[in-house]
Amino acid sequence: MPALPSVLFVCVHNAGRSQMAAAWLTHLAGDRVEVRSAGSAPADQVNPAAVEAMREVGIDMSAETPKVLTVDAVKASDVVITMGCGDTCPVFPGKRYLDWKLDDPAGQGVDAVRPIRDEIKARIEGLIAEIAPEGTK
Repeated sequence: MPALPSVLFVCVHNAGRSQMAAAWLTHLAGDRVEVRSAGSAPADQVNPAAVEAMREVGIDMSAETPKVLTVDAVKASDVVITMGCGDTCPVFPGKRYLDWKLDDPAGQGVDAVRPIRDEIKARIEGLIAEIAPEGTK
């Protein structure tokens, strides 16, 4: 049986975009994908507006904590998605790198975070169709 595809989401603080993307991928793909998220300069906590915006769609991120980006996390991932924040990621042959240009929810209220949440969901749905379509595992 082939290994599960693995995805790493990276943003600076690992408190908003990357956390929402990881939560969406986990929610929508279930156990068909291995999911990680990290930040180059992790915040102390996940953005409360991001937690609230995800709670509105039935996804609980309240227990998540920002994690530091490591070389091992990149090495262990098939797809590395940076969230439009200019991060420099270690680059390894055979990895797929994508940069998703998304507004930064830092310092924004939940009204400003909802459109970011919804754009991330649409991108995640496209990613799942590509790397882990229904019926795969």
